[in-house]
Amino acid sequence: MLTGTTTSAAAQFTSSPRGARLARRFAVRRMEAWGHPPASDVSCAIALVVGELAANAVLHGRVPGHDFGLRLALDPAAGLVRVEVADAAATRLPPASAPSSCPEGESGRGLLLVEALAVRWGSAPRRPLGKTMWAEVSTEGPAHL
Repeated sequence: MLTGTTTSAAAQFTSSPRGARLARRFAVRRMEAWGHPPASDVSCAIALVVGELAANAVLHGRVPGHDFGLRLALDPAAGLVRVEVADAAATRLPPASAPSSCPEGESGRGLLLVEALAVRWGSAPRRPLGKTMWAEVSTEGPAHL
């Protein structure tokens, strides 16, 4: 949970693979502006988390005519960056925990990756419609690596 003085940035992206790529690039640029170069562990972790949550918003949360939103919040006092990806699909809720995935499967590892990189993650309903997936990543480096 973010506790101190935060700096934040937010943007809307089209619910498309291109929008997910642009969200990831936006996050890397924002992390660089906040003092975390693109090749740093923190920036790479944020890029992966944003990429996975944005891809899920596009794949599972897409509602025609609605974009998805990305919000990043840096809390230096807590040593955390909070990533929030909001989509318009309230009926497609994520699992309460990362699903186990067959090693030979072609998909299903996104939330496992988020779980590995984040201190904590979850979802919340979004008003008036949709949901927000969120993850908090330590600025000291990935949580479980």
